[in-house]
Parts: sequence; C-alpha cells; structure tokens
Amino acid sequence: MAKRIRKLKSFKEELLIKSREAMLSAVQIFNNPNIQFKSENFIVLSNISWMYMLHAYLRSNGIEYRYFKQTGQRKKFDKTKKGAYKFWELERCLDDNNCPIDNISKANLKFLIGLRHEIEHQMTTKIDEYLSARFQACCLNFNYYIKNIFGVQYGIDKYLSFSLQFSSITEEHANQLRKFTDLPPNIAAYINDFDEELSDSEYNDIKYSYRILYVPKSVNNKGQADKVIEFIPANSPEAQGLNKEYVLVKEKEKKKYLPGEICKIMQEKGYIKFNSYQHTLLWREKDGKNPKNNYGTQVATTWYWYDNWLKEVEKCCIEAGNRYN
Repeated sequence: MAKRIRKLKSFKEELLIKSREAMLSAVQIFNNPNIQFKSENFIVLSNISWMYMLHAYLRSNGIEYRYFKQTGQRKKFDKTKKGAYKFWELERCLDDNNCPIDNISKANLKFLIGLRHEIEHQMTTKIDEYLSARFQACCLNFNYYIKNIFGVQYGIDKYLSFSLQFSSITEEHANQLRKFTDLPPNIAAYINDFDEELSDSEYNDIKYSYRILYVPKSVNNKGQADKVIEFIPANSPEAQGLNKEYVLVKEKEKKKYLPGEICKIMQEKGYIKFNSYQHTLLWREKDGKNPKNNYGTQVATTWYWYDNWLKEVEKCCIEAGNRYN
C-alpha cells in the first residue's frame, strides 16, 4: 500500500513537472523573435500544460480520468491500438464537475481549444498580435492555479520576465490591431462568434483576456527605478486619470448580415412576405444607412447590417401585424 502511494505521488510530481515545462516552453517560443509559428505553438503547448495539471489534480483526488465503458460492476477501459489507456483531453477535464477552474478561466481555455481546432489543419498568419491578451491571461491563470492547488513552489512567475520590443506602438498600429482585416475568414468568424456568446463582464474579465495600456513614462529624477513596465493600483489617481482619457475597445468586430440574410431570418420567424423589396423600403424609411444610426457599415462595395438593425427590422415586422405573414 505504501509503495502504491509513493508511486501515485511520483506520477503526480512527473505530471506537474511536465505541466510547468510545457507552459514555460509555450511562453519562451512566443517571445522568441526568430520564430514565426508563435501562436500555433503556444496554443498546443499551453493546452498540454493545462491538461497535465488537471490530470495531476484529478489523480491526487482519486478521480478516474481514463475513458471507460461500464459493464455491470466492471469497467472496460478504452485503449489505443498499441494498448495504452485513453486519458481525458483538456476539454473533458474542464467539463467535469470536479474541475477546480473558475468559469472565466474555462472560457479562456475553451476559446484556445476551439481556435486550435480551426488552425490545426492549415497554416495561419498574423494572429499573434490579435490574441496575445488571451495568451497572457492563460499564462496568469495557469500560474495562479498551479500555485493555489499544489503550492507556491510550482509557480512559474519566478522564471519569466517581460520581453523587450524593438518598436513602439503607435496610435495607427494600435488601431490596426483592433481590426480583423488580415485574419483568415474562418479565424475571424470563430473569434467573433465565440466572443458574441460572452457577456460584457465575462469578456472584460482579465481571466479571459489580459489587456494592458502602455504609456511612455519619464522619471522625475535621475537614479529613480527605471522599470519597463510599472503596475499602478486601479483606484489610484494616476489610473483614474488614464481611465478618463481612454475607453475600452473590444477586440472584435460586430456581427454582420447581408440584406438577403436579414430577409431569410425574418421569413424563418414567420414573416414570409418580408422580402428584399420590403427591406429596401424599410431601411430607406428609417434612414438605415446613415452612419449616425450605426445600423451597419460598408465594406468595399457591399453594405452589411448589424444586430441592432436586425432587431429593428423584427420590431417593425411585429408592429406591421399581418402585413408580412
């Protein structure tokens, strides 16, 4: 019995060591200026890192995390072609009732899992800048939980430092980072759809996406500590001043609809006589394409409608009574 306990502790320790190494590798690769495949590497390695940590947690709590089929009183474990046990993947660990991770941190991880599914079979480009805030949150969440569950000696913060940059972030560059124009359509659609399912409080939680405002800073006197990044309390006068000057901008585009999609949605809701002609009459009546109303936007030569216009159309259909039924 004592030998079995030692074996279990030894395997848990091995899982935690691999878990830490995987996350450290993910961060080091992402910060390496000579590597172009940053995001893809980070997503895969961080996924492995969290999975090993949760396996260690489940194992230490006596929770079965191997796939099996129950046949009467017996468990028939699923195995690979070579006879190895099939352990739970990360998403299965997160969905288990015994998972110790909070819902916002889970949302961050499920976002990365879904993104991995989108990119694993094809090459992607220019996604590092768009997703770094979510990667940062993933790292901080991991460091918090491995220390909180297994002890501060397992933390990785002591091994990490801020990466140095060779260029400053201009206002023009910052504005470009808020757009998804360079992303592959499937990636942009995935990000938008996932974010749309979150509430504003969930989206703005630092456990989901860790955003930092960079402001060039000069010291008052020579010899003062000269840190690249300095954190100030959110309730401090300095932070309050910054909050007045800057507003939070969500890193996503609004969902867009073509006119034909608007008509199809209304017809599926029972307004079968609502067609493109009726739609044109309506947006002209409501001055729908006036930028002041923010009902939509023009991309190249095509006009797209936002969700608030879709709601306005449905409201008008309801008020019209039987005219469109």
